[in-house]
Amino acid sequence: MKGTSLIVSIVLFVAVAVLYVLHFTGSGGNSPEIAETNVSKSESGGGLKIAYVKADSVLLNYDLAQDLHDDFSKKQEAYTSEYGTKRQSFEKEAAAFQEKVQRGGFLTEQRAIQERDRLLGKEQEIQKLDQELSTKLAELQTNNNQQLLDSLMGYLEIINAQKKYDYIFSASNILVGDEANNLTADVLKALNERYSGSKE
Repeated sequence: MKGTSLIVSIVLFVAVAVLYVLHFTGSGGNSPEIAETNVSKSESGGGLKIAYVKADSVLLNYDLAQDLHDDFSKKQEAYTSEYGTKRQSFEKEAAAFQEKVQRGGFLTEQRAIQERDRLLGKEQEIQKLDQELSTKLAELQTNNNQQLLDSLMGYLEIINAQKKYDYIFSASNILVGDEANNLTADVLKALNERYSGSKE
């Protein structure tokens, strides 16, 4: 899968999860200071505290996302190479078999049938390998998405526990917004610092 589609699927997954989790939860913890803004709920009363995060910007610049993407790309390349090598070897054998059949190179029909069956078995093994490698890549992508989501949501929950936002939105759905409500830079900085610290 191309890097762009990986990032797009991660962004969509994170955006939906951010809206869902923050709507229904709020947990405790310490967090750095984050700018807050109140928007009037109505003329008669309380403020609605909102903020937003440009999740796509976070994921494009989050060191963990880059490392996971690089690891995914290496494994994808290795799997593609493994499959390609086996497929190419099979195609050469199949072509040699076809040529041998056409020139009558088998001593008996039984021997030709045995070779054909062997090649059919090998083709099935290659198809099975293709499915297994595709499944491994899909599982890896799912795990990467979950790891990124857990990291982002964990940090947003810390922020929300301190600031008690009513909503933290993904900016992909916000057409116009006050930059004072934009948590993206603070979130990205904190996530990268935390990830950098975890690698030391």
